[in-house]
Parts: sequence; C-alpha cells; structure tokens
Amino acid sequence: MRCPFCAHEASQVKDSRPTEDGAAIRRRRQCEACGARFTTFERIQLRDLTVLKNEDKREPFDRDKLVRSVSIACRKRPIAPQQIEKLISGIQRQLETGGDPEVPSKRIGELVMDGLKGLDSVAYIRFASVYKDFSEAKDFEDFAGNVNEVAAKQ
Repeated sequence: MRCPFCAHEASQVKDSRPTEDGAAIRRRRQCEACGARFTTFERIQLRDLTVLKNEDKREPFDRDKLVRSVSIACRKRPIAPQQIEKLISGIQRQLETGGDPEVPSKRIGELVMDGLKGLDSVAYIRFASVYKDFSEAKDFEDFAGNVNEVAAKQ
C-alpha cells in the first residue's frame, strides 16, 4: 500500500477491524519511511463488473462514481454517512452476486432509486431528477406528487 504522504510502497498494519456494515476491513497503517499514519478500507470484490451504458458503450463499474452521485442526492439531508455506505455496499453486493458481469446502467439507477426511496424522499427526488432527466419544473411536480401519493398509502 502506497503512503499518501511520501508515496513510499511499504507500510505496516497497526490495526484491522471490520467496518460497521461488515462490507470492508478498516486498516490503520504506518509508513515505514516517513512514519505517517493513514487509514485504508479494503473491500472484497466478488467479480469485475462492466456497466452497459446507452448506445452500447461499456465501462468498468466505478464504486466511487456511485458514492458521488448518491452523496450529491443526500447532501444537506439528515442521513448519516453510515447509511449511505450501507446503501452503496448493498447495491454493489447485489450487482456482484447477480450472476451477470455486465450490468445495464439502468439497473444500477433502479437499485439506487429503490434504496433512496426508503431512506429519504427528498434525496430520492433529487436523484430521480437527474436519472430520469427532468427538463422542466412540471416534471418535478408530477414526480413529487406520485411520491407523496405512494407515501400516503403506506
């Protein structure tokens, strides 16, 4: 593991423990060259995933991209970072155990929408506005109205 401070290759693990959601291992490391301490998170990757984008374009699955988009939707909402991490880990686990190494981007979007729907309605609407490509205020109004109707029935 490369030190983020001096880029030296060797580091010593000082402490290891699973994260709260159990999807990763948190390691405290110390660089053998400069003595700096830093934290790494190591995840088990069951398989390499390829995302099928529109127009038959393919790209490797990028967990960080998923984290960024969900975090933007959840910005300034009363959602703990652990809840976001649990949502992302659950989505990634579903994709990796789904059997197919190629996943349509639409499937990922649907999984995020399902997860956000149960987490926070505002984050759900924010994500939907980008995912469903809302082009005018009426699109927001219609979608938010549907969300409120579904919530009232439950």
